[in-house]
Amino acid sequence: MLKNVGEYMEEQIDILLATYNGEKYLREQLDSILNQTYENIQLIISDDCSKDDTRNILKQYEEKDRRVKVYYQDENIGCIKNFEFLLKQVKNKIYMLSDQDDIWMPEKIEKTYQKLEDEKADLVFGDLEVVDSKLKMLYPSFNDFMKLSRKIKKYGNTQQLNYLYNCVTGCTIMARKDCIDKILPLPVNSKYVLHDHWIGLMISLKGKLAYLPEKYIKYRQHEDNEVGTDKISHQFKKLGQVRELFLQVKLGVFGTYVEQKEKFPKDLQQFNQKVYDYFRMLENKKNFNFKGWHIFHKLYKRETFIYYIENFMIMNLPWLARGLFQIRYGLLKLMKKR
Repeated sequence: MLKNVGEYMEEQIDILLATYNGEKYLREQLDSILNQTYENIQLIISDDCSKDDTRNILKQYEEKDRRVKVYYQDENIGCIKNFEFLLKQVKNKIYMLSDQDDIWMPEKIEKTYQKLEDEKADLVFGDLEVVDSKLKMLYPSFNDFMKLSRKIKKYGNTQQLNYLYNCVTGCTIMARKDCIDKILPLPVNSKYVLHDHWIGLMISLKGKLAYLPEKYIKYRQHEDNEVGTDKISHQFKKLGQVRELFLQVKLGVFGTYVEQKEKFPKDLQQFNQKVYDYFRMLENKKNFNFKGWHIFHKLYKRETFIYYIENFMIMNLPWLARGLFQIRYGLLKLMKKR
């Protein structure tokens, strides 16, 4: 039996916000969080040694709203360690993550919490509306634009969702405190495994994920974004550059999995090592390779056919893919998409 909204309101929810040089958009984000329909919140902020006016803004909000608690780091610890610090400050049973430059729709907390409770989930994540610096819509759906929607719908509550690449956007996350011990410490050895990737994967291994397709965030894209919608591989003019990036991403991801093997069940520990060794082997294969095809297949079999073939050719048949890449690049350039 579903609960009425009023039955949820007694639960205080911790909102975790990591800041760094965010003065330009910070007030808008703070206002959007503090003016939610769900008012019973504790906004916990950690500032990572901002050098602009961020700290003065935070002090003003801390003074005027008792729900705001700010920590000021003595030295710069970086985005991931800043979120790790915040996760250690969680006191309530439920917490959410927030970026410093977005806008939350007024009912975001209320609707996300209702989803968490109705689904009896350990983590809820959702979609976003992508906007520019002035809040003009760029893409109505982040997950559609990034081609994540199919996988989310098909594998949303399995470990496959966040295993090969990240499908969980951090600023949409609401999760339960009792899962934090499954997450920490956050790995920092690869820039290709961010906190949201790790949180989504770790909770999916032992808990339940639920997806909220409605967009309750205006996800702002601007020149100072730490992470955004840019597809780096689209900037490359040669297949070799794309292949090198793909290999470095996969080595970073699976290298992290191998280093954090105690977090994974035994069968995945063994497979993680095989995948890491496979991509290490591919670094020395410059033209073609068919060794370890079964590993590639097991890893990519849940992806779309086109994604499967493209990645197989880039990784294993670069001699053939180079010509096709140049033709495709030329056509896209003519169409002014490159």
